[in-house]
Amino acid sequence: MITKGVFIVATNLVVRNVEEDVALALKQLAASHGRSAEAEHREILKSALQRPKRRSVAEVLSAMPNVGEDADFNFRNA
Repeated sequence: MITKGVFIVATNLVVRNVEEDVALALKQLAASHGRSAEAEHREILKSALQRPKRRSVAEVLSAMPNVGEDADFNFRNA
């Protein structure tokens, strides 16, 4: 498979020693979404591991608009 010029090789993943209640919950969740347990497992892994990169605190702060000086919000001296 080729995505954006990058070759992606599919691989097999075996998960051993899964607790019975966890496997049952996976099967029930898969059924509620109308797919196999294997497909559900792929979706869970994908959503957990391919999240967008989190922004740093500096990036969040630099994106905030300038709304005035600290003195503009000091109501105790008014």
